[in-house]
Amino acid sequence: MNMVSKKNLCFCLVILYTLSLGSVGQATETIKIGLNLSYSGDRKSSGLASKAGAEMVRDQINGKGGITIGGKQYTIEYVHADNKSSTQQAVANGLELITKGNVLAIIGPNASSRAIPAGGISQSFGTPMISPTSTNPSTTLNRSYVFRACFLDPFQGEAMANFVTTEFKAEKAAVLYNISSAYPRGLAEFFKAAFEAKHGAGSVVAFENFLSSEKDLSSQLTKIVKAKADVLFVPQYDYEIPEIVKQARAQGWKKVILGGDAWETNTLISECGDLCKGLYFTSHFAAIGAKGKTKEFVDNYQAASKTLPTGNSALGYDAADLLLTAISSLNQLTGDLIKDRSAIRDQLTKIKGFQGVSGTLDMTEGGDPVKSAVIIRINENSEFESYRIQNPA
Repeated sequence: MNMVSKKNLCFCLVILYTLSLGSVGQATETIKIGLNLSYSGDRKSSGLASKAGAEMVRDQINGKGGITIGGKQYTIEYVHADNKSSTQQAVANGLELITKGNVLAIIGPNASSRAIPAGGISQSFGTPMISPTSTNPSTTLNRSYVFRACFLDPFQGEAMANFVTTEFKAEKAAVLYNISSAYPRGLAEFFKAAFEAKHGAGSVVAFENFLSSEKDLSSQLTKIVKAKADVLFVPQYDYEIPEIVKQARAQGWKKVILGGDAWETNTLISECGDLCKGLYFTSHFAAIGAKGKTKEFVDNYQAASKTLPTGNSALGYDAADLLLTAISSLNQLTGDLIKDRSAIRDQLTKIKGFQGVSGTLDMTEGGDPVKSAVIIRINENSEFESYRIQNPA
């Protein structure tokens, strides 16, 4: 190699080294957060809504120049991972985001059937994870690094049991649920326990289950109609409700049908139409009648998407806001992922009086916020209208 070639080689190496230093410096000025949500599959409506809410927080922060930690400015970067509404993919995404994506924390998954196993991965690797909407107690149980932005199923079941008792004077209830899925199975059991605590053993006169593979529910619904319950509680996901309501009416059920927070997506209205008018479900948020910070969120969301936000949108926003509130309260980011992840976890547990768009909450050491529930009525305009607030005891 001649002298000129050697000089050129040295010059190129210097340039590459300089660029690599710039790259490292730039990385320290970016906070990477993983989003492990459903952008496709059965639950994509929920995942995309939470994604939109979380992106609003990121854009608001970055629009103001980022956040300052220890005198240094950081912008927020999201690393997206579509879990495709699959449990296996949610677990794989969590592992990928933590070990290869080098994210500081993760938002999602939403559904408990995915959040529970993905939470195990986050706990094992000491990485904070906050689910916008997973309500099953097992999501955070004995997991110091796993949090949620929503209330839990025991409270949700109790809230609905109280509501049907006072609103419909219900003394007998029926339940129809998918026994092979964590969320409906858990919520069904919590509602049953709460209702029978108020009305006595056996007051849930029909407790009918089905498997995911079952499409014809006429056998279960016939038993429910014959049991002469006052109300029917169906804690299923939004995409399942139109067919269940249709079959229930066909079998002669003429009374009210109620559900849980997984009902609340824009897909429910487009698919269920008039069948769902006058039905009720528990939720975390109501866009209609919103005030203050919540009204500002509703207006901004509607301006950007041309649709009203749902509870999934609001909880996606609050999950991101909670996480970035914890991060912004740090004295510094050391660059050591293990230390920084642990520090973020500690700050999350200290959040009290947090003013979210889905309400005020106090985060607990166990990762479960204390907050109220909203009973939503699907009104004659097919809107999700706030009907009543159910507060924790």
